[in-house]
Amino acid sequence: MTTKISYAIAFLLGLGMIFIGVRFFLSPEAATAGYGIHYNAQGDYSFQYIKGIRDIFSGLLICVFVLMNERRSLGVTLLAGTMIPVNDMFIVLSKSYNGVLQAMPHIIAIIICSVFGIILLATKHQKKAL
Repeated sequence: MTTKISYAIAFLLGLGMIFIGVRFFLSPEAATAGYGIHYNAQGDYSFQYIKGIRDIFSGLLICVFVLMNERRSLGVTLLAGTMIPVNDMFIVLSKSYNGVLQAMPHIIAIIICSVFGIILLATKHQKKAL
């Protein structure tokens, strides 16, 4: 049961990351503000596109591992991937105009990735009876 819940949460996380990544392509200014920084791109959205493709790739990888029932790969990906929201949180908190409220999405992602990554790695593989 715990594994099924972990898979469901991971899949929703993956879909959310794909949404966020696509948003960086379709609405770069709004996505940047939602990320927690003020950035005047002046028409050059290179940063937003880099961030967007990173999020799309990460979300797709998570969703593919869920769909392929790759429990250990998913757990490792979630745990290793925790470095992304940790660094994003530090970037957001390094700005004088931000506080914990703007870092909350990143903090939540850190908690989700680390908790469910550990659960997926700690869960023993169960063989189905024939």
